Amino acid sequence: MEFDYNSTRPKLILAEYGRNVQNMVDYICTLPTKEERNRYAQVVIDMMGVLNPHLRDVSDFKHKLWDHLHIISDFKIDVDSPYPEPDREAIHQKPQMLDYPQHRIRYKHYGHTVESMIEKALAMPEGSEARQKMAISIANFMKMAYITWNKDSVQDDHIIHDLIELSKGQLSLPLDTVLTKLDFKTPPPGSRTKSGNTPQQQNNHKNGGKKMMNNNNNNNKKKKKKM
Repeated sequence: MEFDYNSTRPKLILAEYGRNVQNMVDYICTLPTKEERNRYAQVVIDMMGVLNPHLRDVSDFKHKLWDHLHIISDFKIDVDSPYPEPDREAIHQKPQMLDYPQHRIRYKHYGHTVESMIEKALAMPEGSEARQKMAISIANFMKMAYITWNKDSVQDDHIIHDLIELSKGQLSLPLDTVLTKLDFKTPPPGSRTKSGNTPQQQNNHKNGGKKMMNNNNNNNKKKKKKM
């Protein structure tokens, strides 16, 4: 006894339409006359529209279905389509390769962003107030990045020395500069619910509900005593 498994069947070209549509399209390709193929193809097009109602929101809905029919048949179906047959090369065109950034980063825990920020600061007029403020902002960002990757505390003068080194001595701050500690902490897992409330807020809601119930019970008891 032989069993028919999906692993032994031909690969589905468009899996969202299922095996039955694939088999019907393969059957249409074997029909001898074009009149029969046209009639059966129209039935399959209608069924494909029912199976994927979300395509109705796409502009030129019928055109999309006829393109899918040709793709499912591996461009072998010979029917009178109301739309031009899609180009096989255009459909299976591979995307262009993206160039991977080749940046030699001096200190990887600061990242390439810090180096770009330093270049922007060096483009400002030397001795200007804006350049000095930019240098302080860069140093604060460097301290945040350092603490992100190194959980131990870091001295501000260490950050200032790294800033001088990265800028090749063109950006400097007084060694007694106090940098701001910027922490970007995400809430721990389980601290947020689907409604967006924290457990503390949920407890407050629960406690408020319990107080309301206790007040209602006390009022009911007082009414019974009066009666």
